[in-house]
Amino acid sequence: MEQNARRASSPSIAKVRLNAAIRRSFYGVKPSSVDSFRFLRCTYSSMYQLKQGLAALLACAAFATGREISFSDLDARGSSSGTVDFTQLASKLSPSAHIYLPGSDGFNSLVARWSNLSMPVANVVVVPGTENDVVQTVKFANAKYLPFLTVNGVHGSITTLGQMTHGIEISMKQLNSIKIAQDGQTVTIGGGVMSKNVTDTLWAAGKQTVTGTCECVSYLGPALGGGHGWLQGHHGLVSDQFVSLRVVKADGSLATVDKSSDVFWAMKGAGHNFGIVTSVVSKIYDIQHRNYALQTIIFSGDKVESVYELANKLWLTEGTIPEDLNNWSYWFFDPTLDTKPVIAMYLIQEGVDVVDAAYTKPFNDLGPIVTTPTSGTYLDLAKWTGISLSDTPCQKTGNANPRFPIYLKSYNPTAQRKVYDLFAQATTNASTPFSGALFMFEGYSTQGVRAISDDATAFAYRSDNLLVAPLLTYTPNGKALEDQAFKLGNQMRQILYEGSGQTSLNTYVNYAYGDETPKAWYGADKWRQDRLLSLKKNYDPKGKFSFYAPIA
Repeated sequence: MEQNARRASSPSIAKVRLNAAIRRSFYGVKPSSVDSFRFLRCTYSSMYQLKQGLAALLACAAFATGREISFSDLDARGSSSGTVDFTQLASKLSPSAHIYLPGSDGFNSLVARWSNLSMPVANVVVVPGTENDVVQTVKFANAKYLPFLTVNGVHGSITTLGQMTHGIEISMKQLNSIKIAQDGQTVTIGGGVMSKNVTDTLWAAGKQTVTGTCECVSYLGPALGGGHGWLQGHHGLVSDQFVSLRVVKADGSLATVDKSSDVFWAMKGAGHNFGIVTSVVSKIYDIQHRNYALQTIIFSGDKVESVYELANKLWLTEGTIPEDLNNWSYWFFDPTLDTKPVIAMYLIQEGVDVVDAAYTKPFNDLGPIVTTPTSGTYLDLAKWTGISLSDTPCQKTGNANPRFPIYLKSYNPTAQRKVYDLFAQATTNASTPFSGALFMFEGYSTQGVRAISDDATAFAYRSDNLLVAPLLTYTPNGKALEDQAFKLGNQMRQILYEGSGQTSLNTYVNYAYGDETPKAWYGADKWRQDRLLSLKKNYDPKGKFSFYAPIA
């Protein structure tokens, strides 16, 4: 079968397109009805039986080893190489790999993203079935002078992704294995595994590790940018769990990256810039507490100053958030609750069935609209905070979802009021496109993060306490609206920045809008920037990995 695949993808065949006349003569159907036709099987013997049909030859070339290509034709346009024949790539892939070209349902599904703002454009999607498929795809892309972009959870909304105007999207969804080591100390996680799958698999084995909080993001996507999670107070960031990574480099070569590798430092915070991670070995831990409790306390907007002054007093300026507690809050407009956006304060405590009164009473004393206790397990946290698989943030709705993140050490109540008033006006005026916007204030316990030295990884913001970001969800409607969202988001972020007293804008690269600088994403210290640039020059001198928050 492999011989047949090679024969059919020879230069003389590769240059011939599947035109409508050939399709009609061979299949006896109209071209429109076969634009997304899928050839599911092509045997060795059929190559000779179908030799009179050129379309069949090309189909067999693509499927001689069991690969699926969904297509309107077998060519796609490259920027400098004219027509690219993807049957050449198909002949090198494993039987479990898939290739999708525009016009197929599979292609449309795979290129869809959570945020429809400045989206990358692909001419073909490759879904590797093995690590070597990733290697072969990168080598093929380089040979054809095609850019490529690796995706898994497709939740990155940074506008730099829009710089990919053509090329190959590599979907990691099939590299989804999870294997716990016999000694129970580590787990090997495939490059396309989702966070929820990691959590559920480990939980069933009495284990857990730090993952991103949202169930529908990948494990590695957040991790390569540092990665915040519910358990970081105990164990540090998601990337702090890395033991080793299998990485396909820019030239298509494969490497194992671990503490003996100079680029290991960069993979933990700026990893998007250095390669495609096909799998990672991460540290895991015995479950310490299965039970969790939540107290949801909802306030009206007139309580902004008092709520965040109290949070400062308890956990930020006069205290430290306990290791067993996480404190998030959201602002959002719900006319059934109030005529202006409400403040939803979430107090999440582990190892208890009711959140300790020492945490809840001071907030209840402020006079909330409603306060509600909830009990459950660690597996309920995403649902409680509205980021489970069934919640809106996990759906691809066609909306634009830009965020404008900033790290803070504490709240400035005056700045909080200014931002709240701006947010309220933007979400409640009669014709606003931003009524579905959300303002997120993520306060995690930080002991495990700070137990690791500031210079240990490329993640630069271990000393910051709060991750804050407005999420301006809206239905795309042209550049004027896009510019309006950009102006509003940056205006709110600027108020918080000026109120922080910080000398640099510190941002979370995984939430980045895209207008920030590498100094904002990866730290303003000169030694950090110099080290990243030096590693980039060594590992990716041609800038192949430069679509997501590029270092340079």
